Amino acid sequence: MADTALSAPPRSPLGRDAGRLAAATRTSRGAIRLAELPFLAQVNVRLDAKGAAAGAVALALGLQLPLEPNTVVRAGELTALWLGPDEWLVVGPPGSRADLEARVREAAGDEPVSVTDVSAQRTTLLVAGPRARDLLAHGCSLDLHPRAFGSGRCAQTTLGRTQVVLVARDEPRAGFWVLVRSSFAGYLADWLLDAATEYLA
Repeated sequence: MADTALSAPPRSPLGRDAGRLAAATRTSRGAIRLAELPFLAQVNVRLDAKGAAAGAVALALGLQLPLEPNTVVRAGELTALWLGPDEWLVVGPPGSRADLEARVREAAGDEPVSVTDVSAQRTTLLVAGPRARDLLAHGCSLDLHPRAFGSGRCAQTTLGRTQVVLVARDEPRAGFWVLVRSSFAGYLADWLLDAATEYLA
């Protein structure tokens, strides 16, 4: 049988853009911070929010699945994003996807549940700094004012004509996560760098 093991380390969708993102961060003199957060584990979970599995899964993960639309719950290294009445995205540190899947499946037992590893589907861009909201507002139709989209909020939306999941991190200075499909990551990085030129010295 052929050896199917990976012979080379995985490459992130924006590995080649890391230098440009870092240069923009430096040149902005602290106004913005742009970076890729590669290889985060992302597991899509679908189950009945009122069923027995919901409580068991929450206990197994050590965090409550958010029930309020477009909200985020974080506990330790895990973050759960509300995507729909019966759908969540659980985000964890690199290398944790198999463990997350196993924990959810075991906790659900015989209850109906769908658990899908979507880690390779998207990468995550960090957009932070005092002008982060202004930068994102250039290409996002959401009201990003802190009163409307403050810490602990998330939304499936478009940014620069690209479908993304936008997350306002739970600390004001932590900025935003922009989860974007890997195939569109390069385009979105180019768009952000172009939109950021007004903040660069």
